Amino acid sequence: MREILGRLARNEISIDEAERLLRVTSITELADMAKLDVNREIRKGFPEIILAEGKRTEDVARIALKMLESVGRVIVSRGNKEHMDAVKDLIPEDADLNWNERAGMIVVKRKGFTIERTGGRVGVLTAGTSDIPIAEEVKVVAEEMGCEVFSAYDAGVAGIHRLFLPVKEMINWDVDVIVAIAGREGALPTVVAGLVDVPIIGVPTSIGYGYGGKGVSALMSMLQACSLGIAVVNIDSGVAGGTIAALIANRVAGARRSRESGN
Repeated sequence: MREILGRLARNEISIDEAERLLRVTSITELADMAKLDVNREIRKGFPEIILAEGKRTEDVARIALKMLESVGRVIVSRGNKEHMDAVKDLIPEDADLNWNERAGMIVVKRKGFTIERTGGRVGVLTAGTSDIPIAEEVKVVAEEMGCEVFSAYDAGVAGIHRLFLPVKEMINWDVDVIVAIAGREGALPTVVAGLVDVPIIGVPTSIGYGYGGKGVSALMSMLQACSLGIAVVNIDSGVAGGTIAALIANRVAGARRSRESGN
């Protein structure tokens, strides 16, 4: 992209030609297996995240290497130890690999790759310990999008006294958005939304069994919440919840910087 813009600045190509070249370079094709959206972060504010689930281990590793070469960073979700080992074997030795086993998230960065901190602040709450893997997905994604994350786990409404201190700390920390993650009846986002004045993103999890199990009751409860200010993503969608939270927080952080600078 820098090369194309440089050629445009030097009047070596026209605006129309530059636009065409940018469209062509926005997608990197890996044989007949995958088409990588390498400019998604520039266009959308968040990077393409490779879903490992359902893919062959060697394909995940090849896609990860190509993404690393193209943009300097790769994020893999729903990965297992075999995926991680295959990626580790294929990437350069000086690349930085972080494996969050609980979340199934693999993050690889080219040497020297840095994330610009935005000042966005995201709070992450879980109802139970079983919801932590999804919360860790949220945390990884939000941090990779430049946000700071304040997390508190096992604060569900079955023992509602556990909830008040972490919520108070998040408000004192001035979070821009809170992601509330719960399975079973999914009541946590409703209760939190009734206590705070920031947006709540509800993430239902598949924790729960019997009638309405596997996250169905949690999803329905969150969608039927009487407290306003709640948006809901799909069951176990920590990546989606983290992405939306970071987009909100980064937008708020930008407005905060403008206000503080007097612009």
